[in-house]
Amino acid sequence: MKIVKVGAEVSIKRDIDTGTEQQREAVEAIIAQVKEQGDQALFELTKKFDGAELTSLRVTEEELEGAYAKIDEELISALREAMVNIKDFHERQKRQSWMTTKEDGTILGQKVTPLNSVGVYVPGGKAAYPSSIMMNVIPAQVAGVERIVMVSPAGADGMLPASVLVTAKELGVKEIYKVGGAQAVAALAFGTDSIQSVDKITGPGNIYVALAKRAVFGTVDIDMIAGPSEIVVLADKTANSRYIAADLLSQAEHDEQASAVLVTTSQELAEQVAKEVQEQLTTLPKREIAGSSIRDYGVIYVARDFVEAVDVVNQLAPEHLEILTEEPMNVIGRIRHAGAIFVGPYSSEPVGDYFAGPNHVLPTNGTARFSSPLNVDDFTKKSSIISYSKQAMEENGRKISALARLEGLEAHARAIDIRLEEK
Repeated sequence: MKIVKVGAEVSIKRDIDTGTEQQREAVEAIIAQVKEQGDQALFELTKKFDGAELTSLRVTEEELEGAYAKIDEELISALREAMVNIKDFHERQKRQSWMTTKEDGTILGQKVTPLNSVGVYVPGGKAAYPSSIMMNVIPAQVAGVERIVMVSPAGADGMLPASVLVTAKELGVKEIYKVGGAQAVAALAFGTDSIQSVDKITGPGNIYVALAKRAVFGTVDIDMIAGPSEIVVLADKTANSRYIAADLLSQAEHDEQASAVLVTTSQELAEQVAKEVQEQLTTLPKREIAGSSIRDYGVIYVARDFVEAVDVVNQLAPEHLEILTEEPMNVIGRIRHAGAIFVGPYSSEPVGDYFAGPNHVLPTNGTARFSSPLNVDDFTKKSSIISYSKQAMEENGRKISALARLEGLEAHARAIDIRLEEK
């Protein structure tokens, strides 16, 4: 890893992949085909891209039950415990509707309503992602969303991975469809004979999924367009270099564009971590991916003092931040920008990915400056409530109509004045 002194500006921002012109055109064509041909397009595109020749898109109850025989009981137990932890955390995020009454009889309030329906995209292909299901489905359930639809690409055998099916079954997801890619996003947005459209689409995917989500935004809501994963470790001389190296590599193995950064005040620790990363890399199964990430986007910043080190972290606004200092709890208050903050030597980032409870769908590429992890609020909408009394109208009506006329909206003003004329 590169070791550099902190300069005037630091960054882990990478160019957001907006796809090539050819990819964007391909996604537009897929969306148009699904809108025009519905299920027929889904069958054809699933065969073309996934090699699966399906006669039905919906996962059956028999498929769900059969998946249990393929999963170890201990793993199922771990999944169930993780679900409890995730649900407990998100239950604490719930907001209540409220109303307040003023002395003049005015009633003001806010009504919190869950979305009617949400589509959850679960990546497929070479790997299975049960954690992605939990992190998207559970906050929607806690919010009170009645209809949750899951889509995921089938393998060449026309099946979804057993771990994906078991996780969905454990969570009580009723609608699961064997379709992926841009065509799945289009189906969720516009509907087909088999798949009724939804109000919002969440969940990660490849560049075609990301482009499709971007294209359908406005017809439906989406969670975010996430970039490559990233981690920043803030450490002092007391930190364990082996722990840090392992945690940096845990993100580097995600993607060649993933970013792994150490910010420290210790030159000695910087050198130890750089050495340890190279040693651990040699035995990593995904060493080619991780090695490319470390080479191109891995860096160790050595700060002059801790104030400068914290400033670097806030400039980076990382997706994941680990604080490995002598007194890490004293540092939290200084951190302004981070998607998730992991405190202390045993709070390794994978703890949050899978088990602790907070959501692992996090803002990337510096967007933690203004956005938050996926949460219960993302699955609700809010309506303002205004009940004005006659007394309030008499006291404030002329002010309201004056403000309307200030903006040249005479009809607005007259809608108030006509009420003031009543005896």
